[in-house]
Amino acid sequence: MAFTDTPISTMLEEALQQPSIGATGNFRWHATAIGIAALWQAESAPTTPPFDEAIKEGLEVGLDLSREEREFHQVSEGLVLLFHS
Repeated sequence: MAFTDTPISTMLEEALQQPSIGATGNFRWHATAIGIAALWQAESAPTTPPFDEAIKEGLEVGLDLSREEREFHQVSEGLVLLFHS
């Protein structure tokens, strides 16, 4: 998946530089101006965005993301799943 420079990816890049709100087995979690960003941290890159895994792991850090809209972005740090209302 190629990196693309969009306003959202720029905002995500900036948010990922801030302290995380938690970490789980596969993700590092960040609060952003748009919603919650889950940065994929596992060694092997998934072939499809792992939204179901993120929803399960989000509960470990107190985040119920099951009803949120979701999208994914590729940024310089890797795959980011973005959850927002």
